[in-house]
Formats: sequence, structure tokens, C-alpha cells
Amino acid sequence: MSYSIEYFHSRVKAEIEGWPDGVLADYARIVELLMEFGPNLRMPHSRALGDGLFELRPRGSEGIGRIFYCFILNQRILILHAFIKKTQYTPERELRIARKRMKEVRNG
Repeated sequence: MSYSIEYFHSRVKAEIEGWPDGVLADYARIVELLMEFGPNLRMPHSRALGDGLFELRPRGSEGIGRIFYCFILNQRILILHAFIKKTQYTPERELRIARKRMKEVRNG
């Protein structure tokens, strides 16, 4: 059973494509696992954040990325938001963006 990846907006995809090579390579590897295992992908690659929101956790020598995503109908994964972490903690602002976008998708 294979899942497909979609992006909330082309800017989200462009943000990820602009990441440092090492983080981008890890993202490519992890997203392949996500497409194969879907909601069964767990730590250290993916973590549930509650209410249907998940994060992918790519890393490279240049830093750590975070991708927020959710599952939508017909085996589809929607990438909502992505950023490179600058601190140990995920900024609340970044989470708010992802939750707002997920709400938009769910409420049409």
C-alpha cells in the first residue's frame, strides 16, 4: 500500500528544495519511508503531534529540518509546512502555521 505526497502550496515545496544538501538528502530518504509505511512510520523519523498532525524529522551536518504533515483521503499525505530549526525547541509560531493550514484543508 503506497501513499502519495502533495504540498499545501508550491512555496512549501520550494522551501524544502532550498534546504542544505545534507538535510535535503535525509528528507528524500525519510519521505520514501513515509510513502511506504504511511501512519506506521514512527520515531526517529516521524512523530505524532496530536489531532492528526505529524512531523518528519530530517537532519544533516548543516542542521535539522522539520516538516509538518497530515493524512488526507485516498492514501495521500499533505505536506503543510517546513522549516529549518534554529533552536532545540520547535517554535510555537511554526506549529500554529501548520495547524491553521490543516484546519483549512479539513474545513474546505
